[in-house]
Amino acid sequence: ATDDPLLQPINGIGIPEYAHVAKEAQARGITDEAGVVALSGELGYDPAVFGPAMTVWIARMGQSMVVGQEFRRALGY
Repeated sequence: ATDDPLLQPINGIGIPEYAHVAKEAQARGITDEAGVVALSGELGYDPAVFGPAMTVWIARMGQSMVVGQEFRRALGY
């Protein structure tokens, strides 16, 4: 259901972008939100946009199993 509103990007940060940063954070052992947001800047995203978008993605995963499944797929699981 690609038309699912919960799968739409947040200010340009979609699941693929979020997963890209999350996967790199995991590889580097970064587990805190501030560290992930800082890493997003290093990877070419605007931390002021990425941070709030990440918060929404986490909330969406709590609302919908589909969002979590898409995120895991983007991570390569």
